[in-house]
Amino acid sequence: MSEISRDVLFFPESQRPFLEPHLPPLDGESKSSNLPFTTLTFATSLDSSLAIAPGVRTTLSGPQSKAMTHYLRSRHDAILIGVGTALADNPGLNCRLKGVGGYGGQDLRGQPRPIIIDPTARWEFTEQAKILALVREGRGRAPYIITGNPSPPAKQKQILEEHGGKYITLNTTSTETEAHRFDWTAILGSLTNEGFRSVMIEGGGAVINTLLEQSSQGLVDSVILTIAPTWLGQGAVVVSPKRRFDAGGNAIPASRLRDVKWYPFGEDVVLCGKIKL
Repeated sequence: MSEISRDVLFFPESQRPFLEPHLPPLDGESKSSNLPFTTLTFATSLDSSLAIAPGVRTTLSGPQSKAMTHYLRSRHDAILIGVGTALADNPGLNCRLKGVGGYGGQDLRGQPRPIIIDPTARWEFTEQAKILALVREGRGRAPYIITGNPSPPAKQKQILEEHGGKYITLNTTSTETEAHRFDWTAILGSLTNEGFRSVMIEGGGAVINTLLEQSSQGLVDSVILTIAPTWLGQGAVVVSPKRRFDAGGNAIPASRLRDVKWYPFGEDVVLCGKIKL
């Protein structure tokens, strides 16, 4: 109990209403597109950076926006990151909000299912991984790992299945500049097949940048960003999708938000909106 008391986060009811228009419906209704409600959410610096350098864990959110992020997790069926973030951060990917399962609530209610995008199954986790330790403590769910490798490592497969997780195999494609790439419609469709009605995509940079490309940004239903009052500087991991060009070859913005709302939150600012298509 003492460990739970130390880790638990509080997000007051009075601070929740502004988020409601940007979240999956509470009644659990699915979208007509038959894909899960997809929320893109992450913390960024003033220079649009997620981490000070590749593979370096960087804290950006203040305590209030951190608690808000865990409330967002409680409102989604799944939470998705890329394997690079898993390797760099050894994340728990659970919800530590007071009242959810494992933090005062019953069962695992309010705990999202972690989804890891790992095209080649290179994440060599052990039973000591934080995400699996939380499963054994009854404070989180085991991850589902989406991979293009039809034969993931037997050791990791066994550990994963013993904790209630599994590998999901999808086909990947390759281009001149990028190998082992997934189609986002296929990823989200696989989550629908697993019964997930909503997913919260948190990072990292490669995942976010591909999701914001013209071919996939229309799959995003809501964008919720925490902007911290700091510059990380050159060389940081930056959110910056590929540049677009018009028919005349002129550069145009890669994307823009509509229905934008700004909310001061401690020292941070929370930005909510939808992608303008």
